[in-house]
Amino acid sequence: MNEKGLEAVALSIRSLSMDAIQKAKSGHPGLPLGAAELASVLYGEIMKHNPADSKWVDRDRFVLSAGHGSMLLYSILHLAGYKVSIDDIKNFRQVGSHCPGHPEYGYTDGVENTSGPLGQGVALAVGMAMAESMLEAKFNTPKHKIVDHYTYALVGEGCLQEGVSNEACSLAGNLQLEKLIVFYDENRISIDGSTDITFTDDIQKRYESYGWLVLRGSMYNMGEITGLVDMAKKAKKPTLIMLKSIIGKGAPKQGTPSVHGEPLGEADVAQAKKNLGLNPEEFFYASPDAYAYFEERRKALAKAEEDWKAEFEAWSKENPELRKAWDAAWAGEADGDAAEPTYKVGDSVATRAASGAMINYMAQKYSSLVGGSADLSGSNKTQFKCDNGTFSPSNRKGRTIEYGIREFGMASEAAGMQLHGGVRPFCATYLVFSDYMRSSIRLAAIMKIPTIYVLTHDSIYVGEDGPTHQPIEHLASLRAIPNVQVLRPGDAEETVEAWKCAMASKDHPVILALTRQNVPVYAKEDANWRANIAKGAYIVKKGSDKPDVTILATGSEVCMALEAAEKASGKSVRVVSVFDKNVFENQSDAVKEEIIGKDSRVIVAEAGVHFGWEGFAARADMFCIDRFGESGPAKAVAQELGFTADKLAELINR
Repeated sequence: MNEKGLEAVALSIRSLSMDAIQKAKSGHPGLPLGAAELASVLYGEIMKHNPADSKWVDRDRFVLSAGHGSMLLYSILHLAGYKVSIDDIKNFRQVGSHCPGHPEYGYTDGVENTSGPLGQGVALAVGMAMAESMLEAKFNTPKHKIVDHYTYALVGEGCLQEGVSNEACSLAGNLQLEKLIVFYDENRISIDGSTDITFTDDIQKRYESYGWLVLRGSMYNMGEITGLVDMAKKAKKPTLIMLKSIIGKGAPKQGTPSVHGEPLGEADVAQAKKNLGLNPEEFFYASPDAYAYFEERRKALAKAEEDWKAEFEAWSKENPELRKAWDAAWAGEADGDAAEPTYKVGDSVATRAASGAMINYMAQKYSSLVGGSADLSGSNKTQFKCDNGTFSPSNRKGRTIEYGIREFGMASEAAGMQLHGGVRPFCATYLVFSDYMRSSIRLAAIMKIPTIYVLTHDSIYVGEDGPTHQPIEHLASLRAIPNVQVLRPGDAEETVEAWKCAMASKDHPVILALTRQNVPVYAKEDANWRANIAKGAYIVKKGSDKPDVTILATGSEVCMALEAAEKASGKSVRVVSVFDKNVFENQSDAVKEEIIGKDSRVIVAEAGVHFGWEGFAARADMFCIDRFGESGPAKAVAQELGFTADKLAELINR
C-alpha cells in the first residue's frame, strides 16, 4: 500500500471539498472532511473499478447512501480519473455542473445511483447485491467466473435511523448477501446535536440480529480498513464495518453539528487549511502526489478489466447459449418464446389474474425477468410457474423474490437491481400500500430507470377490508409524480398491452393498477385499438360521429360506463377507455377531439378522487369518489357510495 499517495489523496479530498462548498455557499462539509481516508483507500486499494470505463459490468459498485456528503464522492472521482473535471468541482451545486448538490445517476460519470433521501442508498445497495448474486449463479461456470464483484455503501446515522434501511438490511441478512459491505461513518452527530438525543440503539447488536457480521475500526487507519474488508470478504453474510470518525475533521468546529450542513465560512476554511498543513491562500488545491498515485494505479485497474475481457471471451466461446442470454439480459431484450395469453369477449377475468398470466408469459420470453411481492404473491398473482424457485441463500438461481412485509425496502431493492443491470425486476403489493413506496418510486423516476410496480386491489371493490385498504387518492398521487407511467387497464386484453408497455420502457418506471374483482372482456369498436392505445386512450363504444356524451373511464369503470351507456335515454353516448391518463392528456387537441368527439359533453368515471381530471370535465360531471370507503361486500360498498351504473346513467341523463 502506498500510504504517502493515499494520504495525499485524503488531503486533496478535504481541500477540494472545503473550497467547493465554500464557493457554492451551500453544502455539507462534515462528511467529506470526516471520511476522506475511507474514500481514498476504497477507490485506491480495495475496489475493482476502471475510471476509463465506468460502465464495466463486473466492476465493484459504491453507493454513497449519505448523499449529502457528495463532495467526498466528486473529489475522489476527480482524483481517480473519472470524467469529473476541476471546473465541475469549482461549480459545485450550480446549474449545469456535473457536481450537483446530491449525487445523480446518469448525470455524473462514476455515480452509481441518485442519493439524498437518507436510507434509500443502502437499500439500493442491497438490491445491487441481490442482482450480483443472481447473475453469478446464472452465468458463472466451473471453469469461468465472469460475475464476481462486491457492492459497497457508506452510511451515516441518518441512514440507519430511517426505516427503509432497517427493512432492506433485515432482508439482506436473511438472504446472506455475502458480497455486500457497508461502512458506517460513526461520528454520532446530526443536525440538531449529538445523536444521543434520539438515537441510542446498539447498532452492533441490531445488525448482528439481522444476521450480519459486524466489525469495528477507525476511519483514519487505512491499513486497518483494508484488513477489515479482507475479513468481510471471508464471511458468508453481509458485513457492517463501524468506523469511528470525527465529523468535519480538521475544521475548528470539528466534532460538532456546526460542520454538518453548512459551509465552514472563510475564516474557518483558512484555519482548517492551516490545521491540515495547506496554504490558506491557495484554492482548489489537489496534491501532485494524489494525481501521481492514481496515474500509476489506473494501470492496474485497467489491466483488471482487460483480464476480465479475456476471461469473458473464453467463456463466450465455450457457452454460446449463455452468451446469448447475457447479451439479451444486459440489453433488456427477449431471449425466449412463448404463446401470448388471449381472451375473448365475455371472458370474466380480474386484471390482476391477467397480469399473472402475463408475468409467466414474459418470464418465458425474458430470462432476465425476476420479481415478487411483499408477502402477497397469491393475492397479487405474481407467482412464477416457469421459474427456478424462490431466490434464497441456497438457491441463487431463483427468480421469485420474497420481499416480506417491507414495501419501502422492496421498492428500493427493485430499483437497486435495475440500476445494477442484467436483471429486469418487478415488485408488487396492494395499490393502497404505494404510500409506503412513494419516495422510492419518486427516486426511480428521477433516475429514469424502468422499474415495474404491480399494484393490485385498485379500488373500493376491495370490499370487506374497508377504507384502510380501499385506495381513493392513490391514482392521482402516483400520476402526479413526473416521469412515472400509470397504467390502469380496463380488462384482460388491455392488461396484456399494459405489460408490453412496461417491458418496453427504457427510461421511466411503470405502475400497473389492477383489479381484485373479475371484469368482463368487452367488445372494442376501434379495430386498431391495440395501436391506438399508445395515445393513452381509445374508443371502446363509438356511439355516433357526434356523440352527445363521452364517458372517459379507466380500469373497471369502463365496464360500468358501457352498462350506463345502454341505460341512457335517447342520447348518443361514446365510451372511451383511458388507459394512461397522462399520455392522453399530452396528446394534441386534434387527437383528443378525435377520440372524445367535437362539442361532446364529457363525463369522467374513475373510482378515486376527481383531482387531476379538471381539464376534461366540469366538476359536476366527474363521477368519482372523493371520500373514504366503507367495509362490506364490494357491491354493497359501491351501492352505499352511489358508485353504480344506474347512478352514472342518471348523470348521463341529467
